[in-house]
Amino acid sequence: MEKSCGLVVFNKNNILLLKYSNNKEQGEGGHWDFPKGHVEPNETEIETALRELEEETGINQVELVDNFRHSINYTFFRKSKPIPKEVVFFLASTVEKEVRLSHEHIDYAWLSFEEAIAKLTYENARNILKKTIPYIKNH
Repeated sequence: MEKSCGLVVFNKNNILLLKYSNNKEQGEGGHWDFPKGHVEPNETEIETALRELEEETGINQVELVDNFRHSINYTFFRKSKPIPKEVVFFLASTVEKEVRLSHEHIDYAWLSFEEAIAKLTYENARNILKKTIPYIKNH
C-alpha cells in the first residue's frame, strides 16, 4: 500500500487548495486537492505533511491543530495495475498567504469553506474538509 500525508491549511477562514497538473490517467485539466505527498524513509507522518507543504507551496510557518488526524483510503491505477493508497491529513493554520507553486501544480486558491467544498475534485477530500469545521471554529 502506498502512503501519503498532507495538510488542510487555513488562513483565518480561507482554505488552501492546489490544482495538480493533469496526467494521462486523470484526464484533462488536473484536479483540486490539498497539499500532500509520499512518505519518505524514516519520516513521520507529520514530517511528511510539513515537508510536502513547503515543497509544494513555499509555506513553512504553520501551527498544527491538536487532535486532527484523519485518513482516506482508495485505489488508483498505474499502468493498468490497481494500487491501494492511504492518505493521512492533518490540520494547520498559517498567517502566510503567498504561495510559490511547485512544478507539480498549475494553480492554487485561498477559498471560503463553501467555495472549497465546491472546488475540490474528489468526494473523499470534501469529507476531510467537512471534518475540519469544529476544529477551525475553535481555533
